[in-house]
Amino acid sequence: MTNFIQSIHAPIRAVIIDLDGTMLDTLPDFHVAINAMRGQFGYAPITREAIALMIGKGSENLIRGVLALENDAAGVEQRFDDAMAFYQGHYLAINGDHSALYEGVIDGLEAMQADGLRLACVTNKPIAFATPLLAQKGLAPYFEVVYGGDSLPRKKPDPMPLLQVCADFDLAPSQVVAIGDSSNDAEAARAAGCFVLTVPYGYNHGRAIHETDSDGIVTSLVEASMLIRSHNNDAH
Repeated sequence: MTNFIQSIHAPIRAVIIDLDGTMLDTLPDFHVAINAMRGQFGYAPITREAIALMIGKGSENLIRGVLALENDAAGVEQRFDDAMAFYQGHYLAINGDHSALYEGVIDGLEAMQADGLRLACVTNKPIAFATPLLAQKGLAPYFEVVYGGDSLPRKKPDPMPLLQVCADFDLAPSQVVAIGDSSNDAEAARAAGCFVLTVPYGYNHGRAIHETDSDGIVTSLVEASMLIRSHNNDAH
């Protein structure tokens, strides 16, 4: 792959990494929790594939999408609070039990850390789900900063959480790369003024990642770390 930031000569100092679909395959957890919630309403189970199309834009969007399979707009709103409570209870009970790290995640994080890059995790997952999951999977020690979908007033694709990380690290957005698996990540990074790399293996609302405007597609966090290192070597 060509250098993804040829026109910029400043080195990259930090990386903001998404969680679901980028570091962890959490779809099996969603599948279990969503179908347990649906069972409480007497609804039939749905497939992982159906759920994959709905995840990535936060829990509220997910629950409304699931309820909309059986309900009109008024019915969705009528059942939303109960559904969210049921879902959160089920998800917290199994959080991480069925999810797995994607290949190269730990090696990629190790390489980035060894290169002196500062690391943040920004996810649309509620922070009460994200924090224990990062700890359970051995990811927590790598990240100085973690923001969930409810940590700030706005979530991705709004640039707010990415800009907050830049402020936390006292870095210009042009010194920061975001890595994610969906258009949400890319749109947030573009709006923030950060660079963005995408992975092809996550959940992108049913669309090919090649349709997403990014600075490059990387097969793993290891490849991302190599790309950033190559750029930084050229920038010095």
